[in-house]
Amino acid sequence: MKIVNYIKECYAELRDKVSWPTWKELQSSVIVVSIASLIIALVVFLMDFSFKHLLEAFYGLF
Repeated sequence: MKIVNYIKECYAELRDKVSWPTWKELQSSVIVVSIASLIIALVVFLMDFSFKHLLEAFYGLF
């Protein structure tokens, strides 16, 4: 019985007490996260690319 009561209370809290974002807010958040993810991916790619060439040059000395 405690589990059923817990689930009912959780549902009521999600329905009544949580402020859900609007569709416009959600779209703007998705855009921000997408741009940030692309920037981070680009930085990681550039680091990987530069370290690869740096290490190839270093090992080419031997």
